[in-house]
Amino acid sequence: MKKLVILGASGSIGTQTIDIVLQHPDMFSVRALGVGRNIKVLEEILAKVDVDLVSVANKEDAEMLAQKYPEKSFCYGEEGLLQLAGLEDYDVLVNALVGFAGFAPTMKAIEAGHNIALANKETLVCGGALIKKALEKYNVSLYPIDSEHSAIFQCLQGNRRSDVKRLIITCSGGAFRNKSREELSSVTVDDALAHPNWSMGPKITVDCANLMNKGFEVTEAHWLFDIDYDHIDVLMHPQSIVHSMVEYVDHSIIAQLGAPDMRLPIQYSLTWPDRYDFHEEHPLDLSVAADLHFEKPDTDRFPLLKLAYEAGKKGGNLDAVMNGANEVANLAFRNREIPFLMIEEIVTGAVHTAEFKELETVEDVIEADQYGRTFAAKKIEEYRKEC
Repeated sequence: MKKLVILGASGSIGTQTIDIVLQHPDMFSVRALGVGRNIKVLEEILAKVDVDLVSVANKEDAEMLAQKYPEKSFCYGEEGLLQLAGLEDYDVLVNALVGFAGFAPTMKAIEAGHNIALANKETLVCGGALIKKALEKYNVSLYPIDSEHSAIFQCLQGNRRSDVKRLIITCSGGAFRNKSREELSSVTVDDALAHPNWSMGPKITVDCANLMNKGFEVTEAHWLFDIDYDHIDVLMHPQSIVHSMVEYVDHSIIAQLGAPDMRLPIQYSLTWPDRYDFHEEHPLDLSVAADLHFEKPDTDRFPLLKLAYEAGKKGGNLDAVMNGANEVANLAFRNREIPFLMIEEIVTGAVHTAEFKELETVEDVIEADQYGRTFAAKKIEEYRKEC
């Protein structure tokens, strides 16, 4: 039985991980879990799963829960997440946190000798070079949860990495895949959150709408699979049936297909190299599936994908700057403080004004992240004053 620590347990990936645990009670147990402020979902999880230690966002919730559940231990804040990640007696950290907050717990778990099942792409976007060094130093493994990277991981099985020609990451295109630049200038938050295929958290759903998320996935693939950016391509695939592909030097292309259900890649990250039964109400049936359509993404309409390639190829601190600025701008849009297209304006400005610096320490990553956030906050404030 594998003991899991789940961070971001109340979010989309976290609750689906809990479902996998409940489907296989003889295979998985939960040592500890971390949530933010969604205490209602936490209590629903605690009614189903026996867990000893829980981290929440703030002290008040931790104290309230400690009184209500005296048999359990509670901690809170960033230190609480690090406490969970640094525990000794568990096997895999499932990092389903959203944003830069996931970086430090990932590093802490690696240093404690634990394997990682990673849904927090910002860990590799912001500090991929440092994470790779830590994985090698502490001899632990990182398994991808993102559907695209899980697909690539599966397509690589049984083949030599030296035979890989390129990775092909598919992209549904999000809520705005058919909209023109003129139409994008007036879209609303509700429009952006209406993803046609996947059920995800609001931050990632907005990132999908402007392809920032796909740019992050390109960077994540670079670090996960040691493939340079010139050999990682993106193809629009609105049906979300082919989750990604690998082309080999003989031009054979291997693809992974499946229903758009994140529980499948979650389970594979926890059971690799084995496969286990999986309850899926609507498994993929190719006899009734829609036609498979592919096309190149339009980076004129969605320039953040192009920016991600630019930042990734230059390396250093630019990816962390990009992510920090995006987190602030994305939230401002969701709070209806700025228009949709201003997200890309802010993120591009942050990357293009940042002083390049190689990442040598965790402090360098934090500094780059803070630059992006500060730049974004300043631009948002200027916009408010103009309005």
